[in-house]
Amino acid sequence: MHGARVIALQGNFDEALQIVRQLAQKHPIELVNSVNPYRIEGQKTAAFEVVEELGGAPGALSIPVGNAGNVTAYWRGFQELGTAPVVYGFQADGAAPLVHGAPVADPETVASAIRIGNPARWEEAMDAFTASRGRVAAVSDEQILDAYRWLADGEGVFCEPASAASVAGLLAHGLPVTEDMAPPESVVCVLTGHGLKDPDTALSKAPSVVNCENDLGAVERAVFS
Repeated sequence: MHGARVIALQGNFDEALQIVRQLAQKHPIELVNSVNPYRIEGQKTAAFEVVEELGGAPGALSIPVGNAGNVTAYWRGFQELGTAPVVYGFQADGAAPLVHGAPVADPETVASAIRIGNPARWEEAMDAFTASRGRVAAVSDEQILDAYRWLADGEGVFCEPASAASVAGLLAHGLPVTEDMAPPESVVCVLTGHGLKDPDTALSKAPSVVNCENDLGAVERAVFS
């Protein structure tokens, strides 16, 4: 709408990031990916908002993990406030380099925003999980889509599939804690993107349109059958 030139590369996210990093080095172009320190500084204020809204830090934070910028930013924000909720991160099974401990050459998942095989903020994210005594785990595409539909149907929240990974992870894995830790009393699930960020998935998963005659009786049968 603002006249941007949109270029779709014939490769995955990690390959695209390599190219735009080179582009930003050669030309007066600002890269606003998670490698940009100003982006992390901006994102960390979301942690401030969470604390302000709740009146204190939550016991745990559940968050999707793709490039790991959000994990890095939220943890930095909480640390600057002197708080330390347990951080649970969730990746998709087909794109879970932090879970497997190695980059994924060809990441694949319906959750396009976290379809990343080599996160730019890998080390910072792992530091956050370790320091908070949290963990990173993986969920299947089916679990992600189940949470995606449940959030819309049960909570009225239309998010993109990648966002639903934070809820899918809790439903699948619960709140794992060590023997010397009490389960968190409160949990905040971060939904990072609106459903319209991925309209194709929304349309493919929505119920089909029911064609009906222009008649009250026909409409009643269609609605209540």
